[in-house]
Amino acid sequence: MRARAGDHGRLVPGRPERRLPRPRRADLRLRGKHWARDPRRGRREDHHRRASLGIHPGEGRLIAQPQSAVPLAQSLQQLQQKIGIHFRDPGLLLEAVTHSSFANESPSISPRDNERLEYLGDAVLQLIAAEYLYKHHPGATEGELTQTRSAMVNTNTLAQLAEQLGLGDYLYLGKGIAKGGGRNLKSLLANAFEAVLGAVFLDAGYDAAYHYYLNRYRALPSPVRDENFKGRLQQVAQERFGETPVYDSEGARVGQHREYTSVVFAGAQPLGTGHGASKQEAEQDAARAALEGLLGSLTEAPAAKTAKSRSRRAPRKKREAPPAEPSPAEPSAMETVPAEVVPLHAMAEEPVAPAPRSRQFGEPIE
Repeated sequence: MRARAGDHGRLVPGRPERRLPRPRRADLRLRGKHWARDPRRGRREDHHRRASLGIHPGEGRLIAQPQSAVPLAQSLQQLQQKIGIHFRDPGLLLEAVTHSSFANESPSISPRDNERLEYLGDAVLQLIAAEYLYKHHPGATEGELTQTRSAMVNTNTLAQLAEQLGLGDYLYLGKGIAKGGGRNLKSLLANAFEAVLGAVFLDAGYDAAYHYYLNRYRALPSPVRDENFKGRLQQVAQERFGETPVYDSEGARVGQHREYTSVVFAGAQPLGTGHGASKQEAEQDAARAALEGLLGSLTEAPAAKTAKSRSRRAPRKKREAPPAEPSPAEPSAMETVPAEVVPLHAMAEEPVAPAPRSRQFGEPIE
């Protein structure tokens, strides 16, 4: 038999040694810089962290307390001012800007991420775009409405709206994603914009969500009207270079998301680079970048490429029996200025430009 320590530190012979149970971490709470027993047992709270952020648990959701101060309450207040909506439940907005990586790392601050609100916001966004197009474009076909709605709600458009709002500065991200440039990731920004839209819908209703989205969409400097950039680039590249564009795409993981990068080539010449949450979006973005570069630099192309393009197009022109081509010294307009590709309709373009005034009799022709 082994001796054990008594109540006064004495070893009592003939009694087995008994180890006292050590307190578990779940039974402790932070007081200052030391851990002490928690009489409530089974709950750990970081009081300093909660007090500094002004967060207190509500009914299933954390609610910000602006009067307690501080960084989180101030950031939510600033974001509400940018959105133009005062939330009756600020916890909805906190949930909308919380990424899953942050919720996993800091559950005591915001245990819910924005994925559920993103799901809701995506459905609301589809309805808003469909209703708007149906009301404002009665002459459009179903295919045209579907194509334009896709352009209004795709990742690139939503990312532009999020950047316009400065939403990336208000996101709560995990350390890894934040260090990896997650605040500028298009897919992450688009998802956050949808989550905020879902929060607006729950807190203020459908009409508020409707105007929240459309007011920002109309304010874009160059809103996307025709999404088929790849088709437009193929036409321009064949006319200019006699080549079919080729895309080289690869994906890389950024935090918990995957980002694709695509480079489009005409022969061996790179024309543009694009990024997206999927391979298709990255290729569309690359085609868009290539069109922006080509349509502004076609007149400055080298003469050798012009001759190569003419020689490649010659057999096709003979089969189509077009008019005779001008001499190399006088290039045609098609060789120097690309054909303007006009979308089927200027969807979602408001306000509509007024019709030109008819010329009066005797008035000089401008």
